[in-house]
This record gives sequence, C-alpha cells and structure tokens, in this order.
Amino acid sequence: MFGIPGKAAVKLTPTAAAQIAGLMAERGSQGLRIGVKKGGCAGMEYTMDYVTAVNPLDEIVEQDGARVLIAPMAQMFLIGTEIDYEVDLLQAGFKFRNPNVAEACGCGESIKFKDG
Repeated sequence: MFGIPGKAAVKLTPTAAAQIAGLMAERGSQGLRIGVKKGGCAGMEYTMDYVTAVNPLDEIVEQDGARVLIAPMAQMFLIGTEIDYEVDLLQAGFKFRNPNVAEACGCGESIKFKDG
C-alpha cells in the first residue's frame, strides 16, 4: 500500500528471519503480523501477533522462509524498518531499527514517530 515497487517494506536480518520461520513452524502460523498501537511512555508501541488468516490489506514480506505481515494502519510507520533478533545475557527479543522514529523511551518498548 505505502511501499516502493520492487522493494520490501521492511527488511529482516538473517537472525530475525530464522527466528520468525521457527515460530511459524512451531505454532503452525501463516506468519507474524506487525503493527503499532497507542501506549507506552513515548506514545506508541510495536505489536506482534501470530497470523491465522491473512488480511488482504496487509503488506506481506517474505524472506528466507519467514513471513511478516504489516497491518494496514502501521504500514506508513514501518516503511524502511530493519527487524533483528538479538540475544544477550539478560534478554532476547526482536529489535526494530526504524528510520521513522523520532525518539524512544529508556526501556526500548515505546516510540514516538517523526511528524509528517
């Protein structure tokens, strides 16, 4: 919907693609839907949910056996985002490197997008 023809809306690192493909296989899911919602101390939060049915308005990104579906209302906020999966001594999880983010809170879970 908001993407650039011939270019994926988001990019997955090999680690993220492997993690998503594994989650899809484990849950028998058709992919992971990524979105944004109001919340958190900076105003917005990312969401991730298992997909049982594809919404025809979702932007679909398939890479290395992984499928990510971007919810219609989130597409304009996520264009150009790189999704990684990082593991360190204290935590493991998906990390979003989003050029559309103006600021993020200290916990890394809440974001504020650039104006227009």
